[in-house]
Amino acid sequence: MTAAQRGWSVADIPELSGRHAIVTGPGGLGYETALALAGAGATVLLAGRGPAKGARAMTAIRAALPMAKVSFATLDLADLASVAAFADERLAASEPLDILINNAGVMALPTRSLTADGFERQFGVNVIGHFALTGRLLPLLRKAAAPRMVQLSSLAHRRGRIDFDDLHGERRYNPWKAYCQSKLAMLIFALELQRRSDQNGWALTSLAAHPGWAASGLIGNGPATGRTGLAGLFWRLVPLAATLFSQSTAAGALPTLYAATAPDVAGGGYYGPDGWREIRGAPGPARTAGEANDPAIAERLWEVLEQATGAPFAENGTRNEDRRA
Repeated sequence: MTAAQRGWSVADIPELSGRHAIVTGPGGLGYETALALAGAGATVLLAGRGPAKGARAMTAIRAALPMAKVSFATLDLADLASVAAFADERLAASEPLDILINNAGVMALPTRSLTADGFERQFGVNVIGHFALTGRLLPLLRKAAAPRMVQLSSLAHRRGRIDFDDLHGERRYNPWKAYCQSKLAMLIFALELQRRSDQNGWALTSLAAHPGWAASGLIGNGPATGRTGLAGLFWRLVPLAATLFSQSTAAGALPTLYAATAPDVAGGGYYGPDGWREIRGAPGPARTAGEANDPAIAERLWEVLEQATGAPFAENGTRNEDRRA
């Protein structure tokens, strides 16, 4: 019987005492993911750029789970210097990292804006920042007994393509094109990371997940930003309409939690809701589409990301780290 057939839930998460997890993005799906991991006994570090938002998330988790081992650290994925500083602090502590969940993201920003390093913000935050973070944390992942990484993709990846000639929307910026491209790139990253782990003996389990249509705060912080008039009214009504079709953020986090903790997953897997068009339902295998299935595109994208981030995997993947027995 598959997880979907028996309605896999947080109650099925195995005991995680002694395991360390990092979850990027303390709101919405990230909060629900951290809450469930902490509830299973994991030591969870929430990472995000807003200390106030992080404090609210920790307060809520501790109210629900007084014994939770949860903390917050500042991480701005739109600034590679912040990513480096965050990773350096973790490396100095030298604690093995069992679970890394690259959850944070921005969606369909109406106006093109740039990260601190000059990248289009959606691609810079969703993809480049997480790529740099994962590569820099690779030594800690390799220290863990059975490390897992989960990249948050989306149903939107099916409408995406990697526009290598205009990756950052300099010629023509379209909010949804940029978002779909970033979520396609996240899925490609997960699959290519598994291939490279197998080739290099990193012993990682790299996976991807998507939440279906989850009622998170992405719309308010993305396509609704700065909208007025009829456009503003439309985007204010979307969350109301979503209640008819979407699922809660707690339900939307289940595919990520399944990928991160279930014993029967294999590297290179992709998980989402098992219902109609993968919009809602219990976690199950999800469909990859288009360029996500093209290894040549994956290899080219990896090279682009290495150039953008200073090749953190090449640097850290060659170190002969001692791994926990």
